[in-house]
Amino acid sequence: MHPTGQAVAGPAEPSRPYHHGRLREALIEAGLELTRTGGPAALGLREVTRRVGVSPNAAYRHFADRGALLAAVAGRVQQAMADRMTATDHADAGARRRDPAVRAVARLRAVGLGYIGFALDHPGWFDLAFAGPVLEAARTARPEEVAPPYAALVAALDALVTAGALEPEHRPGAEWPCWSAVHGFAVLAVHGPLAGRPAVECDLLAARTVDAVIAGLPLRTTSTRG
Repeated sequence: MHPTGQAVAGPAEPSRPYHHGRLREALIEAGLELTRTGGPAALGLREVTRRVGVSPNAAYRHFADRGALLAAVAGRVQQAMADRMTATDHADAGARRRDPAVRAVARLRAVGLGYIGFALDHPGWFDLAFAGPVLEAARTARPEEVAPPYAALVAALDALVTAGALEPEHRPGAEWPCWSAVHGFAVLAVHGPLAGRPAVECDLLAARTVDAVIAGLPLRTTSTRG
């Protein structure tokens, strides 16, 4: 359990046994199982097909190569991360009802904490979600194909404008410092000097990071509008 205060959430566990007609899904599920702790390096067509109980050649009916399977598994992981980011917020219930701006800020905070929390709970999947081949594909994706975590952040920032908490002229590009901060913290906590620190300490530092990012936005909440 990490910054969001939620139980661990992630893609569905692989189901057994493999049933004819759902080979593609079974391969993805086996890929999720392998990468949960092993990250992208653990994903190999031979090992995936062995776990499913089919020959390696059978995988090519659904995936052109390992990269195609990796992209499919990463897509599931990214959606699970976005689901974690959008699951809840922690603003006072009364304040949420009274003030749309407070509600929007709480939503942005939850998005940031959910991102970090997912990374801490699922380091292998976090590495997979932003593996080199996945980022390369993202650079050439169409606008409607953006990564779900990025879409969740964009929606939360757009909600600030809708609620009147952020002036429209301050919205363009705001996603990049926000994403850079939470992603950078997640990398430091998973692989850097914060790795292995007590969960309580990481939770507090994650909250400080997200709150610092929000404080850097020119917000107009109830307290600033007078």
